Amino acid sequence: MATATQKPIELYYWPTPNGYKVSIMLEECRLPYEVKFINIGKGDQFKKSFLKIAPNNRMPAITDPAGPGAKPISIFESGAILQYLGNKTGKFYPKRTRARVEVEQWLYWQMGGLGPMCGQTHHFRNYAPKKIPYAIDRYVNEVNRLYGVLNKQLKGQDFIAGSYSIADMACVGWIRGWENQGQNISDFKNLNKWFERVMARPAVERGIALGQDKRSQLSLADDKEAQKILFGQRAR
Repeated sequence: MATATQKPIELYYWPTPNGYKVSIMLEECRLPYEVKFINIGKGDQFKKSFLKIAPNNRMPAITDPAGPGAKPISIFESGAILQYLGNKTGKFYPKRTRARVEVEQWLYWQMGGLGPMCGQTHHFRNYAPKKIPYAIDRYVNEVNRLYGVLNKQLKGQDFIAGSYSIADMACVGWIRGWENQGQNISDFKNLNKWFERVMARPAVERGIALGQDKRSQLSLADDKEAQKILFGQRAR
């Protein structure tokens, strides 16, 4: 809850793996925030008011009334938001160069690899109007490779970059969908233990629970209009 003198951060959000990153971070840092739900199945991401904050018509995004110099700031792209909040609070994003670089390289690995590959796997396995075996195999195999990379990184340590950080927050929501990605998480011993460890954190539970009731109202498998909006990238 915000205090009388502290305005909350505005979180533009829908319960997806990218949205979870920021809701988890806000919960972990115990920052006051107000949720502005962006229903991506109804085209809220194309509204002019949202595009002023997130010109790439993607959530999540935030507006922080108490930004640098005590002036408001708006930020889009989940990785940039995590870094901003880490700098703002001094939490889960190390200050020392060596430790910070370790976190950043895994954050960027998620942004450039794990997230996009998992997303393509979800699409071609579950939503593509025509099943294309080559595409399905291509992305399922690449996600399997990425799981293996993360499994190797987690050998002998509890968290991706050593200590719990924004790198873990960035990855956990995507790993949560392992079944829809055609994976068996039990094949990856270290990754499985990490996943259970991170998911057991109360702030992670709260961050992922945010808006699940609204998500359940949108069944992409059956809602053809929502699919047109999401996958055709057009406004209503």
